[in-house]
Amino acid sequence: MEETDLIKMIDKGLIFNIFFSKKKGQPEGVARREVTVRRLIVFCTVLIMVLGLNVASGQAASPAKPKPSFLYDDKIGVVKIKPGEPIHIACWFAVAGSEASLGIDSKRGVEIAIEDKGGKVLGFPIKLTVEDTGCNPEGGQAAATKIAADPTIVAAIGSTCSSEARPGAPILWRAGIVTVSPSNTAPELTSPKRGVEYAGYLRTAHNDKVQGAVAAEFAYKKLVVKRAATIHDGSPYSEQLQAVFAATFKRLGGTITSQEAVAPTDTDMRPVLTKISTGKPEFIYYPVFIAAGGHITRQAKEVAGLEKVYLMGADGVFSPDFYKAAGEAAINMFHSSPDFSAFAGGYRSFLEKHQKKYGEKPLSVFHAHAYDATMMIFGAIEKVAKKAPEGTLYIGRQVLRDALYATKGFKGLTGTLICDAYGDCADPRIAVYQTTTDNVKKLVMPDKPFWKPY
Repeated sequence: MEETDLIKMIDKGLIFNIFFSKKKGQPEGVARREVTVRRLIVFCTVLIMVLGLNVASGQAASPAKPKPSFLYDDKIGVVKIKPGEPIHIACWFAVAGSEASLGIDSKRGVEIAIEDKGGKVLGFPIKLTVEDTGCNPEGGQAAATKIAADPTIVAAIGSTCSSEARPGAPILWRAGIVTVSPSNTAPELTSPKRGVEYAGYLRTAHNDKVQGAVAAEFAYKKLVVKRAATIHDGSPYSEQLQAVFAATFKRLGGTITSQEAVAPTDTDMRPVLTKISTGKPEFIYYPVFIAAGGHITRQAKEVAGLEKVYLMGADGVFSPDFYKAAGEAAINMFHSSPDFSAFAGGYRSFLEKHQKKYGEKPLSVFHAHAYDATMMIFGAIEKVAKKAPEGTLYIGRQVLRDALYATKGFKGLTGTLICDAYGDCADPRIAVYQTTTDNVKKLVMPDKPFWKPY
């Protein structure tokens, strides 16, 4: 029965005739009572029928909403990449100024990794943005702030110097951007006491707890020196690395005669070197950067009492640009740095690609670490990203960070990487190199270790 038919019956009184007609011979009192009961029954019946018809017609007019065909959620945010748009990755490296060779070396490692992926991840093109950091806190803060302001950036690779990461990494993580550094080595960055603001930070570079100890063992065990001094430039990298060296050297039985500081912009190192000479050290360890390292190396030979002292830098001066700054004074000095001879078999192929692409050997020591950092990020994206039916790619920021921290057994150029709870992922192998006359003349860093602890 249609709703209109029911209404017509009511209008014509058919319903009431059926239920309210008096039976023949029935007393008036009984008839009135029966009519009253019938009226109540009819009223309720008609009301129910009308309401039922209205509900049915309403349901027919408003079909149920279809369930969503695709859901992707993340606690801190999702990057949505439409078909044809790129997966946007950012680098924050020192690519200008006196320390430029350090950052350019890492940038090239990233570029080769992108080429090895065919320029795409999950069928989406890769876009690379590079921000200069200057190897100082202000530059790191500025670069991180610029990256954090771009919501299309999925992840970052950097920074070059630990002093940049201290202010920069928290800025990135507040924006939900995870970052993996190929060259930060300061112990504080992956310390259990570092703070939750660094929860989005990891590194493929070694921890200087390893490098500082190796340098001390080399001085005490290989060179058999008993008295050493250190110089740092106040940066987290330099200060903490020399502190590990000094603590290890003393534990081995040596004496630290002096622990001095200079500014990265200082050019006259003679006052500090003269002060150091009064302690009569046999060995000076100065894990600083290129500009300051060049001045220390040249001027140490000019200070009475330091003419025959052993000089040793670290990976911060492991660059042809350092040879330009130090000149022939660098001949016979030592460097602590990653052990290239311990890198995986794919490293030789990497070097061939580097030579073909850039026409020269790597400029510093962290190109392979940058390659591994990039490949780790791409691998994590492939694990957590989901593609909607219409082709949009969804990448959760928290799940991407968690996937990187869950890295285990990753076969990289620098070894087998395993990330711990605080972002240390490296397979750390440190060796000691010695500079030759040929290295300085050809501006090429040594690639064969002079000594290693294993």
